[in-house]
Amino acid sequence: MAGEGSNFIDYVKIFCAAGNGGSGSTHLMRSKEDAKGGPDGGDGGRGGHIILRANRNVWTLLPLKYKKHVKAGIGGHGSKNTSTGADGWDEVLDVPLGTIAKDADTEEVLFEMTEDGEMQILRYGGLGGRGNNHFKSATRQTPRYAQPGTTGEQGWNILELKVLADVGLVGFPNAGKSTLLSVITAAKPKIANYAFTTLVPNLGIVKYRENSQSFVMADIPGIIEGASEGKGLGHRFLRHIERNAALLYMIPADSMDIIKEFEVLQNELHNFNPDLLDKEKILAVTKSDMLDEELMDEIKKELPENVECVFISAVAQTGLDKLKDLLWKKIELSKEND
Repeated sequence: MAGEGSNFIDYVKIFCAAGNGGSGSTHLMRSKEDAKGGPDGGDGGRGGHIILRANRNVWTLLPLKYKKHVKAGIGGHGSKNTSTGADGWDEVLDVPLGTIAKDADTEEVLFEMTEDGEMQILRYGGLGGRGNNHFKSATRQTPRYAQPGTTGEQGWNILELKVLADVGLVGFPNAGKSTLLSVITAAKPKIANYAFTTLVPNLGIVKYRENSQSFVMADIPGIIEGASEGKGLGHRFLRHIERNAALLYMIPADSMDIIKEFEVLQNELHNFNPDLLDKEKILAVTKSDMLDEELMDEIKKELPENVECVFISAVAQTGLDKLKDLLWKKIELSKEND
């Protein structure tokens, strides 16, 4: 998804091979005291799993981009004295919070990783075979067979990342999203006056209420008409919005038609996922430092009635406290409605 040279990777396809289970032993106990002892073959060990572990300190799937084949250890074979073989080593892959695991063949979502330290098995290791000790009976006192271990699961998996943030910034390129993020958080996104400056989602923490509270804001790359159909940078950016509690629509004050831009943005989100329109939302008219009171009053008449609106200027730092108050309220409303 990211531009050339970027470390932000939000999609990888990897081949995962869990370990085979070890074979059970067919050993028969022999000693000086007992030349014809019974079966004492132990069980085989379990094959290693392929495991995903959510790690809040990891923010990209980049390491897995260069690790196309992932393999876990095979289980050890059982041995005499009913000794069980060692389990194969598990291959544990650290992934960012917000990672979704899919089966590559069916596109089925297997699970989502949302809690730090959470572990999920992506591919199961094979079971160890039972040793001949399990098969003895009154009529079969020296069984000379045991079970082989079963084969570990293997196949292609897709890992996708959806950025976890409380607020997602939605707007066309150059709507001022990166500038706002840089002003009200400690994030330092690239800022320039051309389309698609933001090629990867940028995250920032907004301090609130004299730093006693905070929330996470994500600058999602600018939408263009047709993004939901994969045009431009495509719908892979749009999926990062799905996890946001609230959406902040941003349209610059010098827009030719604010209502039209808002409708286009809404339409793109609807085409991608209609549920996005049910999220808490705010419309911010950016770059409002270029407006006088008269112009601001004229624009207010044109704004949608069913959406809370606020005039802001990240450069002049006006309207930002009101914006934070509104966003905090929307985040809390979203939590109540979950």
